[in-house]
Amino acid sequence: MAAGGYGWWYVDALSDCGRHGLTIIVFVGSVFSPYYAWARRRGEVDPLDHCTVNVALYGTHPRWAMTERGRRSLRVLPERIDIGPSSAAWDGSALTIRIDERTMPGQRRLRGVVRVEPAVLIDHEVMLDPEGIHLWRPFAPAARVSATFEHPALCWSGAGYFDSNFGTAPLEDGFSRWSWSRLSLGDETLVLYDAVRRDGSLLELAQLFAVDGAVRDVAAPPLAPLPRGFWGVAGPTRADAGTRPVLLRRLEDAPFYTRSEIAATLLGARAHGVHESLDLDRFRSPVVKLMLPCRMPRRARS
Repeated sequence: MAAGGYGWWYVDALSDCGRHGLTIIVFVGSVFSPYYAWARRRGEVDPLDHCTVNVALYGTHPRWAMTERGRRSLRVLPERIDIGPSSAAWDGSALTIRIDERTMPGQRRLRGVVRVEPAVLIDHEVMLDPEGIHLWRPFAPAARVSATFEHPALCWSGAGYFDSNFGTAPLEDGFSRWSWSRLSLGDETLVLYDAVRRDGSLLELAQLFAVDGAVRDVAAPPLAPLPRGFWGVAGPTRADAGTRPVLLRRLEDAPFYTRSEIAATLLGARAHGVHESLDLDRFRSPVVKLMLPCRMPRRARS
């Protein structure tokens, strides 16, 4: 991985019963780490020294953990990555994530196993900037996810999604704002990217993924606003002309990002899924970075 770069592997899921949800992100070169940002200012740009497994549970037993660890806690094999006591492993047909973390705040135990079974696994890559510094790889736009936790006691399954992003430079150097959605339209998944690059150019991406793995670009429906979060972070999604998206549930609301469960009418069909807004100008703020360690502690040696 390039000095100063990053990689992340992202999973989200919403339970069939509608009560639960989760997001898991495995970071190497954690793009949202204040410690990594401060290290780059000192000229220390080793992404392997800034790794974390971010776990968020939504619903009846909400939990949140994101402990950063150093390279001594990182072990990488061709089909497995360990970061501290947590791991993610690919067995040829499914991704199994074993979680053993402590929540922030509160230091409560967060322990369980999440299994991600892709409906189809695809080999697809998109450059998010003309130079190819930032890449997106949607491995499984549709998947079945099962979650079994000891702490808290939970067991559920539902529809999910699995992708990854990679970059050879900090994310905030390439973009000022970023909105992303993945939405289920029956047997197909629509992914929307809308971002403002640092040079002022726009990323406007709408891709439709079929259950057989076929990928096609579609004309992006009109931009449509969603309510701002508590911290004022704004980010649009898209919806067919004459319709409005609906914010079903705010999953995360932080000073520089929001994550939400939404519904919208897209391409003539009712769609349901996850939306994320990211304000990288906010993230660049020294004040915001000073706030983050209370939710993102660092343990360099374990």
